[in-house]
Amino acid sequence: MRLLLVEDEYRLSEALSHILKKHGYAVDSAFDGETGLDMAATGVYDILILDRMLPVRDGISVLKEFRVLGFETPVIFLTAKDSTKDRVEGLDSGADDYLVKPFSSEELLARLRALSRRQTKHLTNDKLEAAGWMLDPLRCEVTKDNEIVKLTAKEALLLELLMRNYGLVVSKERIWEKVWGFQTNIEIANVDLYIHYLRRKLNTSYIKTVRGIGYYLKEESHVS
Repeated sequence: MRLLLVEDEYRLSEALSHILKKHGYAVDSAFDGETGLDMAATGVYDILILDRMLPVRDGISVLKEFRVLGFETPVIFLTAKDSTKDRVEGLDSGADDYLVKPFSSEELLARLRALSRRQTKHLTNDKLEAAGWMLDPLRCEVTKDNEIVKLTAKEALLLELLMRNYGLVVSKERIWEKVWGFQTNIEIANVDLYIHYLRRKLNTSYIKTVRGIGYYLKEESHVS
C-alpha cells in the first residue's frame, strides 16, 4: 500500500516515514500543500496523511480541491487543532479521519488498517484474500496451500495491487507508479521482471499477461 504523507515538520515527517515503512507501507513525502496536492492528484496513492497547517496551501483547501477533482482516496488529517469546531470542519471538508497531535504511532497504524479494510472486499483481518492466497501486506508474506512464502517489499506491493484488482487488468504504467512511485528513476521494464519473480516464487499461472497492456490476477477455471 502506497501512502502520501504531507507534513511540513521535517523531523516528524522523517519519523513517521520510518515507522510506516517499517510496518510495510511505501511512503512518499511532501512538505507543503501545493506540492502535496500535485502529488496526490497523480492518483497513485491508497491513503493520504495530511497536516492541516501547511505552507503555501493549508490542508483544508488542499483536501477540498482534491475532492472537487473527483478523488475518493481516504484521507487522515494530522493536526494540533483539536477543538470540536476544528474536527467538524476537517471532516466536513472531506476527511475520513481526524487525528490530533500528539498521537501514538500505534493509533495511527490502527486507523490506517481500518481505512484499508473499508477500501476492498478482499481484505479480512488486515490480510488480503484472492485466488486461494492470503497476503499479509505488512509482513510481506503470502500463504499458499498452507505454506508461507516470504516476499520482498516490492513483490508484496505488486501482489497486493493485483489482488485488490482481482480479475481486472492493471496497466504496466499503473503498476510502475503504484509500486515504485512516480518520482522513481527505476525503469518501467522492472514491472516485467518483478512479475517474473512473483510467478516463480508462487509457482503460479494465475498472473495473466495482456500483451502490450499489463497484467491481471485470475484463478484457472475448471470445467468438468
